[in-house]
Amino acid sequence: MAGPIHTATAVAAEPHAGGTNYRPALTLLASLFFMWGFITVINNTLLPHLRSVFDLNYTQTTFIESVWFIAYFVAAIPAAFLIRRIGYQKSLVVGLLTMAAGALGMTVAASIPSYGVTLTMLFVIASGITLLQVAANPYVAVVGSPETASARLNLVQALNSAGTMLAPGFGAYLILGRSKSGTALAGTVLTPAERLADAQSVILPYVLVAAVLVVLAVVIARFPLPAMGAAADRATAADRKNYSLLRHRNLVFGVPAIFIYLIAEIGVANLFVNFVSQPDIANLTHEQAGRYLTFLWGGMMVGRFVGAFVMQRVEAEKVLAFAAVGAFAVMTITTFAHGEVAMWALISVGLFHSIMFPTIFTLGVRGLGPLTEAGSGLLIMAIAGGALVIVQGWLADAFGLQMSFLLTAACELYVLFYALWGSKPTGELPAPEVV
Repeated sequence: MAGPIHTATAVAAEPHAGGTNYRPALTLLASLFFMWGFITVINNTLLPHLRSVFDLNYTQTTFIESVWFIAYFVAAIPAAFLIRRIGYQKSLVVGLLTMAAGALGMTVAASIPSYGVTLTMLFVIASGITLLQVAANPYVAVVGSPETASARLNLVQALNSAGTMLAPGFGAYLILGRSKSGTALAGTVLTPAERLADAQSVILPYVLVAAVLVVLAVVIARFPLPAMGAAADRATAADRKNYSLLRHRNLVFGVPAIFIYLIAEIGVANLFVNFVSQPDIANLTHEQAGRYLTFLWGGMMVGRFVGAFVMQRVEAEKVLAFAAVGAFAVMTITTFAHGEVAMWALISVGLFHSIMFPTIFTLGVRGLGPLTEAGSGLLIMAIAGGALVIVQGWLADAFGLQMSFLLTAACELYVLFYALWGSKPTGELPAPEVV
């Protein structure tokens, strides 16, 4: 992974006006983007596994992911407070150790096994990721030229996509490939003994994840990250009294844009394995379908690298509009086609989804000046939109899994609206003077 990390941070790490070189810090942050992407996407192979272990319907299955994204809403404000209180570096360490504790807790949930404990531990892991997100995304967005902010964040987010691309293979091999439910065809009924054995198959993967997180926490605790938060906080406290976030259209419409986009992204990823396993789509086992999920996330990685290159020459809003139109088209095909055409249409949406989150984020904070920190916090809270994937689960139960992807298509239309009109700034505030 050394090559991609170098490529991402080479563009992202533009020197600060004061002469500070942020390249080493951004290189390390790129590894965090990779890790939280990896852990998040393990859920995509975990959900069909848990559906079989606990005999869940689609609504109950997607509720697991809803709990994950509720953590973003609950933990974002406490995360911002913690960063302000103990500092950027210590907060990153706390976030990683929180994730490690949740991963170890998943081994306890698997040993019992317990649906409730599983939900609790996933909430803990997601809370740790929220803390990392609140710190890392704004950091990358504000370092360097505002004109290339979208390109920088797309490049570093490409490492996040590298993690999401590798995670399905990890989960398919160590979770689905080692379980009865993962290697059997859809509709196979498990015995109680097989359910217990399947539940315990997640112990090894989460022990490995916890070990890596602890190592990262130790590395970051000893790494000389540049201190940059204190001066910015003083400027924000003095200036923000005179301004209102509600006066910035790009932020006001950007928060629901991220919220709605997450419904689309998470719905596709979480129901992918169940969808392509259906007899009239690809008729695969869950293990085989999990391997195809790699192509979905691989498309997101490729799309972010391409998007970062294109957005150095083309306005970010235009690239976002193109991606929204493409995503709407392929989701329409997914909904009404059959066989491998529907499967590959769903896979291809990853290419169009790739640039949406980092581009909406940077457009949302554009022109906020001393209000950038507060606006960033709201945008991170909007990731909680992924919790509404339970709505798609309900639609799948009520109208069929394939028809439920009409919700995804509708979400793409709001992103198109944001790209064409909602992202236009209504005025810019001067950046605070750092002393």
